[in-house]
Amino acid sequence: MKMPTLCDALLEVDQRVAVLTLNRDDVRNALTGTQLIDDIVHVAQWVNRCAEVSVLVITGAGSAFSAGGNVKDMAGRSGDFAGDVAEVAQRYRRGIQRIPLALHDVEIPLIAAVNGAAIGAGFDLANMADIRLASNRAKFGETFLNLGIIPGDGGAWFMQRLIGYQQAFELTLSGRMVSADEAKTLGIVLEVFEPGNLMPKTRELAERIAAQPPKALRLTKRLMKMAQRMELKDFLDLCASFQGMCHNEAEHLEAVRKMLKT
Repeated sequence: MKMPTLCDALLEVDQRVAVLTLNRDDVRNALTGTQLIDDIVHVAQWVNRCAEVSVLVITGAGSAFSAGGNVKDMAGRSGDFAGDVAEVAQRYRRGIQRIPLALHDVEIPLIAAVNGAAIGAGFDLANMADIRLASNRAKFGETFLNLGIIPGDGGAWFMQRLIGYQQAFELTLSGRMVSADEAKTLGIVLEVFEPGNLMPKTRELAERIAAQPPKALRLTKRLMKMAQRMELKDFLDLCASFQGMCHNEAEHLEAVRKMLKT
């Protein structure tokens, strides 16, 4: 399937792994005031339609993963932050809030390779992934309250599901910065690497996951997501149906034959 045309990001596909690189280092990969929102949403929708991709990786070019909102635009009440209450709310709905909706619906595993600072909405973007790996130069901050605003992109929804209400509450209300090592301790990131090892290690994990039978992989992610909001009996009924689908797929028999040969 033809790859989408992007404005402020780069997209590469190899070994069933798509790597989306936010490519606006001039503004530290800010999500507002750039075309990155559109780029992220377009890629999220594309991977759902593309059977040749099994894992999506998001990372940043340059010094930052993403600085989140453009603070200069906030200061000038311009761009996404101009207008009265209704106008700003509409821009959020039609702008940055499209990212959490799109990424939450991604059908394949999503890995954030956090190469540098992930601040505000950039931190929330990382938390929308299934797995986060980080450079030891990365730092994280839920800094909205420091600017007199709230996490308007859904960050309060994602973080407490990731690390629990109490830890998320403290990080959000203190607005303090967190090192990569502390982020690992808190359970925000899975592993921390030297900067030069971040992408090789990310690719190693992504390719291992992408080598799994692709249809069963997508169904497994759906199960993992749906388990968070379903009662056990209903969930088991769903598992039975999904398993029936898997047992009737050619990829299942191929995987069984391969295992029997080892």
